[in-house]
Amino acid sequence: MWIPEGEFAMGSERHYPEEGPVRRVAVSGFWIEVHPVTNDRYADFVADTGYVTVAERPLDPADFPGAPVENLVPGSMVFTPTPGPVDLRHLSQWWTWVPGASWRHPEGPGSDLAGRGDHPVVHVAHEDAVAFARWCGAVLPTEAEWERAARGGIEGAAYTWGDEPEPPGVHLANHYQGDFPWRAEPGFGRTTPVGSFPANGYGLFDMAGNVWEWTDDWYEEDRWGETSGCCVPRDPRGGTAQGSLDPNQPQFRMPRRVVKGGSFLCADVYCMRYRPAARRPQMIDTGMSHIGFRCAYRPTEEDRP
Repeated sequence: MWIPEGEFAMGSERHYPEEGPVRRVAVSGFWIEVHPVTNDRYADFVADTGYVTVAERPLDPADFPGAPVENLVPGSMVFTPTPGPVDLRHLSQWWTWVPGASWRHPEGPGSDLAGRGDHPVVHVAHEDAVAFARWCGAVLPTEAEWERAARGGIEGAAYTWGDEPEPPGVHLANHYQGDFPWRAEPGFGRTTPVGSFPANGYGLFDMAGNVWEWTDDWYEEDRWGETSGCCVPRDPRGGTAQGSLDPNQPQFRMPRRVVKGGSFLCADVYCMRYRPAARRPQMIDTGMSHIGFRCAYRPTEEDRP
């Protein structure tokens, strides 16, 4: 879908601190895929190239100081519902390192993609998404491109569909319904086929919920730190690899990129991040069972619409 050149108000000052301050930015026109990359499409890429994702490769103990030896095998982080209510301050209660989990085996050995060909691919690290994008002549969108597309032409709204929450009984996105993180309502608490919920104003599906999506921007909380406030930045790019390191985890020297859009695990009582302005840091080597991506295409002067 073609997203026309234009300005928009990026960010929010009504929700989480890392989303502000709001700045007007200008973005050049670009194409973005209508929905996230699916398992079927990723399988085509792997069949054509023989690509092996990060989650399928052996781990280097030097990259994970102090990690148990039994965890230093190929695998990924999988959402695991808890037996009952838990303290929501401790997310380790519902995330489990599962050896053998990957895009082919979303819940680990014994799980597969049967019936999920049209679901978003998950357990992809940033370089796995970049490799796919290069294969099909695309790029990952910047944070500004992604957010402009997600807003669907609605200026400053909280959600992809407008400023009001979903009406009672109406579901406009795949975000968590039920008692998080232990008892989801039927049909929720997991990925759904792409396009299962209404498109936004640009005709794009799943810009809210389903899976978080990689962008190509480094994560910095103060993303406007080096941007002058006197003018509207054009096609801004976020941060640096060094600046993206987590100051609260100095033992992990792994850069982080911005992920956008929220996922099927965004519950209003815990994480209202299924909104265009929402943003989170993600270590570039870490795929999880709720992270995917979509591709963008930047035109040359000759092929602009």
